[in-house]
Amino acid sequence: MDPSERNRRSFLKSSAALAGASALIGRTTRAEASRGPLMAYVGTFSAPLRDVLPTQVDRPPGNGRGIHLFRVDRESGAMSPVGVHEMGVSPSCLAVSADGTRLYSANETDRVGENKHGSVSAFAVDRTTGGLTPLNTVGSGGAGPTYVSIHPSGRFLLVANYFGGSIAVLPILADGRLGEAVDVKDDAGTIGPATATNAPPGSFAFSGHDRTHAHMIQADPTGRFVLHVDLGLDRIYVWRFDATTGRLTPNDPPAVAFPPGDGPRHFHFHPNGRWLYSIQEEGSTIVRLDYDAETGRLTPRQTISSLPPGFAGSNFTSEILVSADGRFVYAGNRLHDSIAVFSVGPDGDLAYVTEEWTRGDYPRSFSFDPTGRFLYCCNQRADHVAVFRVDRATGALAFTGHYAAVGNPSIVAFNDLGGGG
Repeated sequence: MDPSERNRRSFLKSSAALAGASALIGRTTRAEASRGPLMAYVGTFSAPLRDVLPTQVDRPPGNGRGIHLFRVDRESGAMSPVGVHEMGVSPSCLAVSADGTRLYSANETDRVGENKHGSVSAFAVDRTTGGLTPLNTVGSGGAGPTYVSIHPSGRFLLVANYFGGSIAVLPILADGRLGEAVDVKDDAGTIGPATATNAPPGSFAFSGHDRTHAHMIQADPTGRFVLHVDLGLDRIYVWRFDATTGRLTPNDPPAVAFPPGDGPRHFHFHPNGRWLYSIQEEGSTIVRLDYDAETGRLTPRQTISSLPPGFAGSNFTSEILVSADGRFVYAGNRLHDSIAVFSVGPDGDLAYVTEEWTRGDYPRSFSFDPTGRFLYCCNQRADHVAVFRVDRATGALAFTGHYAAVGNPSIVAFNDLGGGG
């Protein structure tokens, strides 16, 4: 073959290969561009000093500026700030709708104008940028709302008012706005003692046994029952839920009692829906309960310390989460500043595995990203969110080296605008 002809054919082959590669690169780039960002919304304490009640031992005047928005790197877990929705009413708990188009905040203040109650706000989410547009704000049914969750039907917002000692059900309207409460229940009963039954040796932990304090509210996985915690009364209450009207009716029995003074704070269902794990703020314990989804009945089965063996002194627990695969439970310890890891046995009982320092002060809450590969810890008094990689095999946490600076962070809520993990 003539050398010039051979060179010509070689050039044509190379050109075709380069063209194909260019087309592939173009398709990959366009595919990546079409995949929306993974957003993280960080709720903060941002109330002025006058709104901080004397009994709020865990909340300084707010250093936060409202709801802080971050874009999350899916590979490294790092958070990059993209904006702030300014709010001076401490949006300390956030809930994102299942379709990612709406966000709701519990605004942990004790007054709105002259009214002695808190508020909850609704926002529309821009599905391209993740930005927030306010829809409306309504009363929460009590002072100091500290927790919001969305009913599985998507039609109601459930609110726990910590300083009001009440819970409320608010309708979510067709456009995402919130209606006025359709039901409000006030907690009542005998307040537990100042000293927790299961407090660690030498503990002076005292936070919520001065009055009723509704701390968390959430529906069970079926949506037929709603559970809420009152820390001051040392109880988890169970309500039958009318998914048409949003009304609550006491279950039979209406509650399960915990050891006096231990102070149940948060709970989380196991993925199988049959086990529930409750963490006690002043007792520094985790209680494993059986849950009957047909009757709504809770039965305590195990109590285990949230702290490492041999710990003595004061500690306040915070968050509790079960991994998506159901193999591990994670428990937050404030003052000890750790996240404890427990393995889940075949009967649901827990065994202590390890702990990880939170790289900060006073870990108020933590959240998994949508993939479960990363855990984000809100170190409230250190003014940052620390990022950890999760070992799926052992449950252990490894600090990634990534921090996000946020004043008094309280919660991280994720929104995958790309529709994937």
